[in-house]
Amino acid sequence: MSIPQENEAPYDPFPPSSYASPEGLLAVGGILSPDLLVKAYSRGIFPWYNEGEPVQWWTPDPRCVLYPANFKISKSLRKVLSSGKFRFTMNTAFPEVIAACANTPRKGQPGTWITAEIITAYTQLFSLGYVQSAEAWLGKKLVGGLYGVRLGNIFFGESMFSIESNASKFALANFIQAEDQKDLQLIDCQVESPHLFSLGASLIKRIEFEKKLFQMVAIN
Repeated sequence: MSIPQENEAPYDPFPPSSYASPEGLLAVGGILSPDLLVKAYSRGIFPWYNEGEPVQWWTPDPRCVLYPANFKISKSLRKVLSSGKFRFTMNTAFPEVIAACANTPRKGQPGTWITAEIITAYTQLFSLGYVQSAEAWLGKKLVGGLYGVRLGNIFFGESMFSIESNASKFALANFIQAEDQKDLQLIDCQVESPHLFSLGASLIKRIEFEKKLFQMVAIN
């Protein structure tokens, strides 16, 4: 990240979140550079668009979030966690995780927003230490996982995939409980869904989410 000189106001490419549409669309255009992506996430803004469209930047209101302490472990997941069926790793297979998130079919979704441009951009962020991945393995086969952006005490979840029952939930549960995640205070889930609510996610006002960003986000 470039550092402003003394007495120089930091450049902010985004308008205030109050300018967003009712659906949460704030801005259109730009490129997915590491600088711009980190700036966006520190403001609670994320890119979300389809292949062939210009980059679209979103900040929905309300915001779907998951407090780690509220993560719900179902009976079936508890059995998986105690069975030793899957093996957990972190940050060892990010390229495979993001590719699987892009290519695994999802019910009710004919395509994916994880384009080649997105993969390139988040691979750059991973190499800079801003992206984390969590992996679930069955033997030597990657069967579930997730990835997202980590700034300060917030993990901004981007996508999950699973090709074995409970594999992505297994990865998330272990990710939350990992020793490296002791200071994790909030998981940003971005947009609500019944699946996220089943995991313990809830909705908060955008202004409340932005206050938490100010308190929890630290950029080195």
